[in-house]
Amino acid sequence: MTGKVPSFSPGSTVSSALPGYVALCLALQVHWLASAQFTVTGPDHPITASLGGEAVMPCHLSPRMSAEDMELRWFRSQFSAVVHRYKDGRDQYGEQMPGYQGRTELLKHNITSGSVSLRIRNVQLSDHGQYTCFFQSSVSYEEASLELQVAVSGSDPHISVAGHQDGGIRVVCRSAGWHPEPEAQWRDHRGQLLPSASEKTSKEASDLFQSQISIVITEHSNQDLSCSVRNPLLNQEKISTVSIAGKLQAELRWRSAQIYSVDVTLDPDTAHPELVLSEDRKRVRHGDRRQDLPDKPERFDTFPEVLGAEGFAGGRRYWEVGVGDKTRWTLGVCRESVSRKGWVTHTPEDGFWAVWLRDGEFAALTSPPTSLPVSVRPGRVGIFLDYGAGEVSFYNVTDGSHLFTFTDTFSGTLRPYFYPGLNTRGTNAAPLIICPVPALAGGNLGP
Repeated sequence: MTGKVPSFSPGSTVSSALPGYVALCLALQVHWLASAQFTVTGPDHPITASLGGEAVMPCHLSPRMSAEDMELRWFRSQFSAVVHRYKDGRDQYGEQMPGYQGRTELLKHNITSGSVSLRIRNVQLSDHGQYTCFFQSSVSYEEASLELQVAVSGSDPHISVAGHQDGGIRVVCRSAGWHPEPEAQWRDHRGQLLPSASEKTSKEASDLFQSQISIVITEHSNQDLSCSVRNPLLNQEKISTVSIAGKLQAELRWRSAQIYSVDVTLDPDTAHPELVLSEDRKRVRHGDRRQDLPDKPERFDTFPEVLGAEGFAGGRRYWEVGVGDKTRWTLGVCRESVSRKGWVTHTPEDGFWAVWLRDGEFAALTSPPTSLPVSVRPGRVGIFLDYGAGEVSFYNVTDGSHLFTFTDTFSGTLRPYFYPGLNTRGTNAAPLIICPVPALAGGNLGP
């Protein structure tokens, strides 16, 4: 062979071979394009992160291929809301939203196999929501959606008494500082769910949620209660327990007694001549002189005492008396038939069921007197007569505590009894005041 290159005349062999070359090129291009196609896949469940912690949001290509030369972008609601961008083999921060600056990092150790993750540090509540991870090669692009859920466990539940409702007392459980909205429940001592009287969730200024649920406890509730508040994302809950006993049970009895409040007024025909009654017959004080009043059989003539105008021969009755800072007083009920003249002893045997304050000491007038420990000085005293049960109970309205209960057998008519104390000191010059029972004792309280 001479190695001479053969010559071709136009329109001969070259012309006939051209369609084959074109077909071959097209086939190679189609094959290359097909091999460049990919999909982007994110996690099939939301990513959960704690406030202040970090979140890692992965995405990968399928089939596996290198993403080193691609553009990678994580963005929020729109393409320009850039959380993190990677292009030309390096991170690009020029378009990053200010809220993410200094908090993002692209984890590239598996980028050659098409798997990358975005790490967000110091997670904030504003990070909560939808994200898109976007991959673009020179000929194709695809994206996938991700969801980041930010979770916060709030404060331990706080249980408090909020007032009277539906024949019992309303107990409220509050807990703040949760995200997302927590789930709150009441349970009994066996762990069984109890129905809530009300439920309310509100958002605080910090964008965290506060939960408030209430339950109505009746006089016959003797079990422990627990309030649980749960974060559904973290599956974490915080629990507080309250015992329906002691202070709470006493307040429950007091709140229940308030249902039977009656309008009590003073009977001027029974008032000792040294007592001064207000025009509306709701106040009584010891005056500085003896008034010239007719000596009626029903009038007390030895001690500065007065009875209520209303008589009770059955049923349940409740009233409240303001004692303020007075240093001496006696309150209770007595038989309508008690002696009004001469020296009288104020004991159940003589028809009186009363408590008093003398020289800073509280006592029930039993025989002998029963000293009453009082941790909070009452500014107002509640008296509850349950005629059928044979009980007269006294409550410290200031703190809702129980002072004392007399148990006896009643007959005949009973009447409220008042002794404002001798006007021997400045504070004792103040009157005893029959006070209206607050409206909340007879109605519902809002959440």
